[in-house]
Amino acid sequence: MQNDKGLAAVLRQHEGKVLQDWTGALQEVRRHGAAGGGDRDTHAQARGFLGAFATAIRRSADTDLTGSDWDDVRALLTELSRDRAVAGFSPTETATFVFSLKQPLFVALREALADDPKRLSDELWAVSLILDKLGLFSIEAYQKGREEVIERQHQELLDLSTPVVELWQGILALPLIGTLDSERTQIVMESLLEAIVDKEATVAILDITGVPTVDTLVAQHLMKTVAAARLMGAECIISGIRPQIAQTIVHLGVNLDGVITKATLAGALQTALRKTGQSVQRAEPLKAGS
Repeated sequence: MQNDKGLAAVLRQHEGKVLQDWTGALQEVRRHGAAGGGDRDTHAQARGFLGAFATAIRRSADTDLTGSDWDDVRALLTELSRDRAVAGFSPTETATFVFSLKQPLFVALREALADDPKRLSDELWAVSLILDKLGLFSIEAYQKGREEVIERQHQELLDLSTPVVELWQGILALPLIGTLDSERTQIVMESLLEAIVDKEATVAILDITGVPTVDTLVAQHLMKTVAAARLMGAECIISGIRPQIAQTIVHLGVNLDGVITKATLAGALQTALRKTGQSVQRAEPLKAGS
């Protein structure tokens, strides 16, 4: 693909017309079900991309798109693809942003090179290769962006599922919900140890009422958390031991020696208050007229 003629010349002379036709096609695609973004956003994205694309074409004949002349194009496409991943676009809708540029460029090339079929064929093939590679690049960028979104959401869910609550002065509670695996156990342990230091707690209650099943692995994770808390100077109480879980623990032969267990969180709190030398008394109701 020669830069002094063909596509480079077409874009230099007819970039405005190509942009108009392209944005029209993009808006039509969006109206047929693509997510997010308005007409103004679409036009701004197309204008920025086409400007960078035209500059790269004038500077480079590299159809592998590996040179520095394509840095701006790759950067714009990466940002756009990741934004679309966050906005809820599908990979197909994201790649269509690039692929829909083919028709406006093909039309412009046919008009400019109608009298030179051989040159027209070469230019169309080169443009098709470039846009195909950019389309695949956009899908890869989209996938990376989507993976980042999923990982961030996963981390946020883990953080939300391991809240450490200060029930009383020196007493913390960590209600566990769902299955405990190695990754989540690490987060539970870190959250609890940080809270023990921040709140200067001496008792930590691990409430497993929301844990559906306890197997050997879950029990090991709990014991690791208990051991880590003890190293920080806090004693652990495990609450929420339902009859089914108690039978399972006995059947598995899990050793909970030295660990205080309670059936309910209320029972664990009473024990924790006694251990910290505190108590709660029920106030007498006020009599009418007093």
